[in-house]
Amino acid sequence: MIQSATVSLLALLLSCGAAFGQPAADAPKTDAPKTEAPKTEAPKPPEYEPQVGQPGKDVVWVPTPQSTVDRMLDMADAKPGDYVIDLGSGNGITVITAAKRGIKALGVEYNPDMVELSRRNAAKEKDAVGDRATFVQGDIFKTDFSKATVLTMYLLPRLNMRLRPTILKMKPGTRVVSHSFHMEDWKPDDGSNSSGEKCLEYCTSYLWIVPASVKGTWSTSAGRLKLEQKFQFFTGTLRSRGKTLKIEDGRLRGEEFTFTAGGKKYSGTVKGKRMNVKAG
Repeated sequence: MIQSATVSLLALLLSCGAAFGQPAADAPKTDAPKTEAPKTEAPKPPEYEPQVGQPGKDVVWVPTPQSTVDRMLDMADAKPGDYVIDLGSGNGITVITAAKRGIKALGVEYNPDMVELSRRNAAKEKDAVGDRATFVQGDIFKTDFSKATVLTMYLLPRLNMRLRPTILKMKPGTRVVSHSFHMEDWKPDDGSNSSGEKCLEYCTSYLWIVPASVKGTWSTSAGRLKLEQKFQFFTGTLRSRGKTLKIEDGRLRGEEFTFTAGGKKYSGTVKGKRMNVKAG
C-alpha cells in the first residue's frame, strides 16, 4: 500500500517537474508599424523667360514694342477675314495682337521654348484671343506660308532677301510688313516710323504689296501694251490709234495698276492672263 502510494507520488512529481521544466512557448512576433515619410512634390522648374539679345537659329531675339506691332498691323490694313502669319514669332505678341482684333493668325518660331511661352501668353488672354492664335515650331525657310494674306517679320536684311523670291510668288495683293529691315532694291510701298515713348530704336516699319506680273505684251481696249517690270514699277509703250506712246509712272499695287501715256492717265487690273484698262 505504502509502495503503491510512493510510486503514485513519484509519478506525480515527475509529471509536475516535466511541466514546470518545459520552456514557455515563444510569444508571437508582431511587426512594428511602418511609417512612411510624407511625400513632397518636386519643385516645379521656373517658367522660361527669354533674355533680350539671346542667340537664336538665325538672329538674336529682340522683342517688338506693342506700339510697333499695332502700327504694322494698321499699315497692312489687317482685319477679320485676313490670315496673318508671323515669321519668327518670338514671344507671340504680333499673333496675339492680331487675334485680339478678330484675325486668325499663325506664329512660326524655331525655338520650342519660345513657342511654349507664346502659347502661355495667349492662354492668359483667352477671352480676347479665342482660338484665333496658333503657334508652331518650325523653320521659316521650310514652312509653307503661301496662304497668308498678311505676312509680318522682324528679321535681318539677309534673311529677308532669302525669303524674297518666295514672297514674290505669293498671291498678288498679299501685304508684307517688316519691322526695321528692308529688302534692298524692292522698294517698300509704304514706310512708317513709330518712334516715341515706347519705341526708342528700330522703330521703322516697311510695307510691301506683292505685285501681279505684267511683263509682256497685252492687247487691251485701250490699245496694245508692251511692258517691262521691276517689282511694283513698270515701263513700256502703249500703241493706240497708230501712235506709240511712252508709258510713264507705271505702278502696281497688287492686281491694280496706274500709268500715264500721251498725257493721259490710265488705270486697270490684271488677273492672271487677263488685263482690263480704262482711261481716266
